[in-house]
Amino acid sequence: MKKYLFHTVLLVVLAIAAFTACHSSGKSIVVEGEIASAEGKTLYFEQRGLAGIQLLDSAKLNRKGSFRFKGPVVENPEFFQLRIDNQSVVLAADSAETLQVKADAADLYNTFVVEDSPSNNQIREVDDVTRTIAANMDELEKQHENKTIDDVAYISMLDSVLSDYKTRISALILGNPSGAAAYYAVFQKVNGYLIFDPYNRKDYAMFGAVATSWNQYYPQTPRTQHLYNFTMNALKVRKQQEHQERLLENVPVVTQSQLPDIVLADVEGRKIPLSSLKGKVVLLDFTVYNSEFSPKHNIDLNTMYKRYQAQGFEIYQISVDSDVHFWKNAASNVPWVAVRDPQSVYSSILATYNVREIPTAFIINREGDVVARIDNYAQLASKVASVL
Repeated sequence: MKKYLFHTVLLVVLAIAAFTACHSSGKSIVVEGEIASAEGKTLYFEQRGLAGIQLLDSAKLNRKGSFRFKGPVVENPEFFQLRIDNQSVVLAADSAETLQVKADAADLYNTFVVEDSPSNNQIREVDDVTRTIAANMDELEKQHENKTIDDVAYISMLDSVLSDYKTRISALILGNPSGAAAYYAVFQKVNGYLIFDPYNRKDYAMFGAVATSWNQYYPQTPRTQHLYNFTMNALKVRKQQEHQERLLENVPVVTQSQLPDIVLADVEGRKIPLSSLKGKVVLLDFTVYNSEFSPKHNIDLNTMYKRYQAQGFEIYQISVDSDVHFWKNAASNVPWVAVRDPQSVYSSILATYNVREIPTAFIINREGDVVARIDNYAQLASKVASVL
């Protein structure tokens, strides 16, 4: 997964990736069962705590593959894993319960069953859906690299895959936010990146629901405190960014954009800052030249450019084309500022400006402030005229 989809979260993921361990004396969680096709192999029983994965016990399996492990009881649902060779499966336990497990070491994940455990069934559902989305994303990336699908289709299809995943898993989370599966789901990752981004307003609702529920049912436990503090910190950061998000997602007139400058190279290799156009009304246009819509799109822009240029209107057009040579040939004759982001569809600028569709544009006033977002280009001329 590239930076475009999951910007700014990698360090946070590393800090929260593991789960907590907190022991209660005198009680145990029991995990027992049989692992077929595992004679002579060692089965490891591990706890997934905030400090990392901790080995609790191990057993060399006999012909029958039977085992019995004990784990610590804590005041909230706790997470463990069984590992054999290079295969591992996750399971959750609540209070001093006994979990009955069956599996086959020849294919541990696909044969693993925790009998009569709705919570573990849901965790398995989360794992299944996460594996599916990871495979779908990998396939889309391969198609894009092989040029089977173009840049615009790649962005659209990737967004659709993510939306479908979040719709399904959000229903699971909100169905029982105090459950182990809800906690497990909000921290799912693909290629090291969180799928639910706590700094995204819509995704934050999932973290907020789980944190609030766990704080109600399992107060003062280390896992709850960690989740709650993390979620409140994300909320604090989000509030600091609300002004910027209002600029990007709505269309109010504002006094300060507080957005980072953009400095990209044109077809001649000259680096041109967006800020260098301050004093003009600027259309910041995100596009792809190697697409069906591009010729008409640029013709329409050229008509408007000729109409308003004398009044101090300029276009700063950012291409996210993956084919740099195609872009250079196509952009060499446009009269406005045409630059390209070498990160292509994985551009961090797309994430900063919350660009989910191509083309998308923003109008920047003479003071350098974003005053309108343009998703419907039929409204573009009137919006520009109102700012001029």
